[in-house]
Amino acid sequence: MKAEHYVGGVFRSDGPSFPLIAPADGSELGTVPEATREVVDDAVTAAQRALRGSWGTSGTEERAAALRAVADGIQARFDEFVDAEVADTGRPREFARTVDVPRAIGNFRAYADLLYGRPERAYTTQVPGWSAGAGQALNYTVRRPLGVVAIISPWNLPLLLSTWKIAPALACGNAVVLKPSEETPSTATLLARVIAGAGLPDGAFNLVHGHGPAAAGEFLTGHPGVDAIAFTGESATGAAIMRNAADHVTPVSFELGGKNPALVFADADLDAAVDGTVRSSFTHSGQICLCTERVYVERPIFDEFVVRLGERASALDGYGPMISAAHRDKVLSYYRIAREEGATVVAGGGVPAFGDERDTGFHVEPTVLTGLPETARAVREEIFGPVCHVAPFDTEDEALALANDSPYGLASTLWTRDLSRAHRVAPRVETGIVWVNCWNLRDLRTPFGGVKASGIGREGGEYSLDFFSEPVNVCIQI
Repeated sequence: MKAEHYVGGVFRSDGPSFPLIAPADGSELGTVPEATREVVDDAVTAAQRALRGSWGTSGTEERAAALRAVADGIQARFDEFVDAEVADTGRPREFARTVDVPRAIGNFRAYADLLYGRPERAYTTQVPGWSAGAGQALNYTVRRPLGVVAIISPWNLPLLLSTWKIAPALACGNAVVLKPSEETPSTATLLARVIAGAGLPDGAFNLVHGHGPAAAGEFLTGHPGVDAIAFTGESATGAAIMRNAADHVTPVSFELGGKNPALVFADADLDAAVDGTVRSSFTHSGQICLCTERVYVERPIFDEFVVRLGERASALDGYGPMISAAHRDKVLSYYRIAREEGATVVAGGGVPAFGDERDTGFHVEPTVLTGLPETARAVREEIFGPVCHVAPFDTEDEALALANDSPYGLASTLWTRDLSRAHRVAPRVETGIVWVNCWNLRDLRTPFGGVKASGIGREGGEYSLDFFSEPVNVCIQI
């Protein structure tokens, strides 16, 4: 799939280009055009023009039909989306077939279904007047789109996380300018081709490629014509975008990084807890914001848990590469830092040797660490790789204190058979999502997002519609 911009209904490749590298084996997949400031300005202008035209006056039935047409278009090109996602990310094909592409289709269908509810629903109430002799008034609330929405999507789940924002933004009647990660442009380009055939007016959806600082990302998030920004990525980038948006007081929705904890109590189903931690720490080689990097285990089962987790990590194969050579080097640097800080390496800690083309890719070993203090960098800082540190605890209060002692607060997992404990502990964990005896079990209608340095706002179901539309109160004196 050749990466191209899509601006005002036209595919174009103007601007300098840069290479797209396959993380699985380090080969060059092609080139990607770098959007100049002029290309970004053209995209924002096209979005504004769409809002002044037929897209700005479209109704719920029209928008729902367009979203369903996009979903059908992705379904019709299912295997092409899988191929593009696997090539860009290096993730296992089964993951793309069962998660990435089906959930992208589900995002468009879910928001098409929701269209007959939230965005144009009016809340009607009669209330007395505020002053003597004012009589009564009829107050009702309508929702209108924000306008031009800039969407910045990450490289780890590029199709899934971009459609998670695009679908509700379009559902609410906004016009979108998407900038995907420069590492993973292919499914965004393929999505633009699907949208081009789905009946949306020119400019309702636009796509620009490029990097972040002093490039397309910064041009877009600081553009005076952008009315809202939705971003998923690392916390430092979110802070930079917020500074860039501050001059125009642009509203933001951020899903940022995490250093997610797991609490494993002695009464847990040990088989399930080990299996769940393998999934939560090593799925997509730890390159999911929800992955577990800190595991706290009640002392009576600590030794057995560590042994079994280490054995499982050592036996993993086919878990996928890091997204780039630079990210591989970052993860390996944390493996080195952990050793320097005194960690015991239970499993992994290096670069695997496969004896095939993967040896020229960007792979690292799934790694289990123990023995570090809570002040260690490898325990405090987000690594975003296939690694976790396991530490013991003795009491419920200690477990909570350890879990909450972090600048991040995205997701957590609890493993216990005690239902009372689950209900007691879950609300006290300072994360936006708490899974009990499971991990990454997601319903698209539930709120998704974090606290502290892990983000601002919530996405999912009507929570996304609340961000992408603006409530307006209308008061009519009777």
